[in-house]
Amino acid sequence: MTTLGSAPTAAPAAHGTPAVDHPAAHALARRHRLRWWEPLPWILALAFYFTFPNYLGFGTELLITILFALSLDLALGYAGIITLGHAAFFGVGAYTVGLLAFHGLWNEPISSLMLAAIVAGIVGVVSGLVLLRTQGLTLLMLTLCTMALLEEGANMAHDLTGGFDGLPSLPIPPLFGFFEFNPLFANTQYLYALAVLLVCFVYVRTLVYSPFGQSLTGIRENILRMHAVGSPVRARLVTCYTISAAIAGVAGGLWAQTNAYVNLGSLGLDRAATILIVLILGGHGRLYGAFVGAVAYAVLSHFLARIYPTAWQLGLGLALVIIALFARNGILGVAAALGRRLGIGRATP
Repeated sequence: MTTLGSAPTAAPAAHGTPAVDHPAAHALARRHRLRWWEPLPWILALAFYFTFPNYLGFGTELLITILFALSLDLALGYAGIITLGHAAFFGVGAYTVGLLAFHGLWNEPISSLMLAAIVAGIVGVVSGLVLLRTQGLTLLMLTLCTMALLEEGANMAHDLTGGFDGLPSLPIPPLFGFFEFNPLFANTQYLYALAVLLVCFVYVRTLVYSPFGQSLTGIRENILRMHAVGSPVRARLVTCYTISAAIAGVAGGLWAQTNAYVNLGSLGLDRAATILIVLILGGHGRLYGAFVGAVAYAVLSHFLARIYPTAWQLGLGLALVIIALFARNGILGVAAALGRRLGIGRATP
């Protein structure tokens, strides 16, 4: 109770603590702040450029994989949208850049990426309005079917897309008119991919810590309760799906530019399954799960292929089974659990 002219007091929490002083409120308020270790991945990425100049092509592919995994994590990890066809948007972005460049319509790198994001976002919102009426296994199968339909459509439109052979030797002009995309020396491609990843990551980080991002987490955790409090659940899911599709389109367009090539593999099940494996390894619903998962997948693939070149995927499958059974939410999930046991608090975002 307050008197006229007096300042209102904070409502007490369930245990007698004012809501503004509750530890959960403080944790939520601090969640968006930059942690001391967050610049480390970017410093390591720059160090890779100078330390391993002969492996920049591999590094560029790794950065694109991280960006693609980040787009999937936004839909799957934060909003709980179960999808097995996210490569559809990657392929749409790749073919947008490839078709425009191959047929001489437009090939400026940065604006082409924007066009790839727009086209993939349009496909995302149109498909999302239909697919997100469903849930669970039905949604999983429909996303897979959407990807398969797009792949077959690209295959049948041979005169336009090159069919199974794809679109080779895409004419990608120098970035800003000075920095050439050389397939033998990927210096420009690596720094370009790193810059695009940084911009997209900052956007996603801002989004997931915003009220909109918090509502996505609420939908993932308890969709019925979010309906009960009046949240526009379906509209927010479609919005998240569209943003995720647009970022995947950027990753696909970047892949087409750095390789100067597009084929049906950009729309295939192998790419969709690989990116799911990356998130399983790193941990979904965590900003840096895409980073850790992509590096872990690359390291595992490399060493398993050296040990057993003809059946390296068997070792990868066994590793995934072990992670699914004993390390829920991947490597970062294990790190967070260890941090809580040691009293460090939440070790990873």
